[in-house]
Amino acid sequence: MMIHDITKLAGKFKDRKRVGRGTGSGTGRRSARGQKGSSSRSGYSAKTAFEGGQMPYFRRLRKFGFSNFNFTTRYWIVNIRAIITHPLFAKGGAVTAERLIEAGLIRDTSRDLKILGDMPKGEKLSVKLDVTANRVSSKARKLIEDSGGKVNETGTRRDKVRGIDRNSEDQKPKNLTKKLKRGSGAKKAPIGDEAEPAADAKPAKGKKDAAPKGEKASGEKPADKSSDKK
Repeated sequence: MMIHDITKLAGKFKDRKRVGRGTGSGTGRRSARGQKGSSSRSGYSAKTAFEGGQMPYFRRLRKFGFSNFNFTTRYWIVNIRAIITHPLFAKGGAVTAERLIEAGLIRDTSRDLKILGDMPKGEKLSVKLDVTANRVSSKARKLIEDSGGKVNETGTRRDKVRGIDRNSEDQKPKNLTKKLKRGSGAKKAPIGDEAEPAADAKPAKGKKDAAPKGEKASGEKPADKSSDKK
């Protein structure tokens, strides 16, 4: 074959691969599928980027972008059950983060403190507790107040930013988190409510006092021409 014998169609159409034709076919007796395994069988299919079960490359890549995870509020959680069973609070008293650290119920003050109302089944809170914590659940608050104790929720940083008072009944945010919409210009007065201009008001520049046709600006009527003809 010479170079001038090659046409534009050369290489455009490729013969399909014929498998299972023995060793003389050029693909070997296993049809170039390797030895055994699921990939050597008919009907095999694998997802894109499947790596045999190991962690795929796209999951090994470092993730970029913003995440709210760093701003998650983390709590030290203590149940009333754990408080009343501790000897330090057996007779009630003040429950603060510092006293809970002393009792070994929390580690330190690096996180906010949250008090939950889990109690042994059938038992009621019989001691007065004066609880000061960042958050107190509604069940815990009811148990403490019913036994004559007090609850003071100081709130988390998020509560303070949003202007929420955890000790009040109205716990809706007081601080606006969105800017108020501003109009593009001054609001127009509704028709009929426009104030009448003052008598001594001067006309705007470039405008003259409008007078009815046939009347002068001074208010004098033109002379009747019909009387002069007679």
